[in-house]
Amino acid sequence: MSNYDQLHRQCRTLENLFDSKLTSYSQLAASISRPGQDIESSGSTERWKDLEVELDDLAAKLEEINEQLAVLASTPDLMSASMLRAIQRHRELHQDNMRELKRTKTNTKHALDQANLLSGVRNDIDAYKSSAADSLLAERGRIDSSHRMTDDILQQAYETRSEFSRQRTSLAGINNRMVQVLGTMPGINSLVSMIKSRRRRDSIIMGVLIGICAIILLTYIWH
Repeated sequence: MSNYDQLHRQCRTLENLFDSKLTSYSQLAASISRPGQDIESSGSTERWKDLEVELDDLAAKLEEINEQLAVLASTPDLMSASMLRAIQRHRELHQDNMRELKRTKTNTKHALDQANLLSGVRNDIDAYKSSAADSLLAERGRIDSSHRMTDDILQQAYETRSEFSRQRTSLAGINNRMVQVLGTMPGINSLVSMIKSRRRRDSIIMGVLIGICAIILLTYIWH
């Protein structure tokens, strides 16, 4: 009887622990299947593996204890009816737990596969968005560069126009001075003409004087 009591207590303890772990395992499967769940950053994959290992270990221990209880049940003369019912109940509960574990494993695997697929799709979308954003930034950089180049060209054009304006003003001033000089040219011509006339008159006077002096000198010599 003491052997039965010990196995019975161990089985109850393991069943309670198994039920607690299986509940956590089911909740994890539900959380993985929720939209937007990042299983990598949340660590769901590691917890799923750890829980699955623990559940498999508990299932193996329960299977072993149930087999030992089944051996005791094979000698009904030493067992009471309540003991046999308890052993049968442990066996049925273990079978139910194994079916539930198998079902939850399948659901968890499907949830993980779906989460990985969605994560891959999100990564592809993020990569596309990042690539598109990089392309837009590069295009914006080229546009900004074109704008800067256009601004530089316009600035040079403005400076060239200003230089042309200064040169035009300078040429206009020179032209005005030339016009003024040309305006004074008739007076200069008159002055030059007067100087030439005076020189010509002086030359005539000098010629006449020289001629008179020469005549007087010759007359003096001849006498």
